[in-house]
Amino acid sequence: MSVQRIASRYAKSLIDLAAEQGKLDTILADLESFEKVTDNREFKLMLKSPIIKGDKKKAIFDQLFSGKLDVLTSNFFEIILRKGRESQLPAIAKEFRMQYKTMKHISSVKLITARKLTDDAVAAIKKKIEASDATDDNVDLEVEVDESLMGGFVIEFDNKRFDTSVAHKLALLKKEFEGNQYVKEF
Repeated sequence: MSVQRIASRYAKSLIDLAAEQGKLDTILADLESFEKVTDNREFKLMLKSPIIKGDKKKAIFDQLFSGKLDVLTSNFFEIILRKGRESQLPAIAKEFRMQYKTMKHISSVKLITARKLTDDAVAAIKKKIEASDATDDNVDLEVEVDESLMGGFVIEFDNKRFDTSVAHKLALLKKEFEGNQYVKEF
């Protein structure tokens, strides 16, 4: 079974249980703090290591997370460790976040600009995106700066890309001129 499929099933089970107990936001916060720990290379390698035994991994989890997580999250981690699926935990956490956003009608949108925007400009763009029929009720907007765009902006969401950057327009213009036989003769 693929990692994506495993992650999806475990995340679905956890999100259903969390919703039933009214702990969706708490579990999301727990998994986000877990994801921050997985930024540590040694921890990530420990999760994937077949050499380190399950009881040792459980001891590491207890040391790191004991008393810091909700009981539901702790029990979930224990089940995952007992089943030997700890290497899939980062994928499960990511899938949980995606399912959470779907459940709460939150669209993840990435805005890439050529220079840093003011807070007012970002708020205005977010308001326009939220008013759009293409996104859900709420928008989780991530803003990134890429100076190579030269001007304009790029919006990415739901595997779609809307590119109004100067760099993109110049590339299209260059492609158009390359295909023009009359320009090549001169």
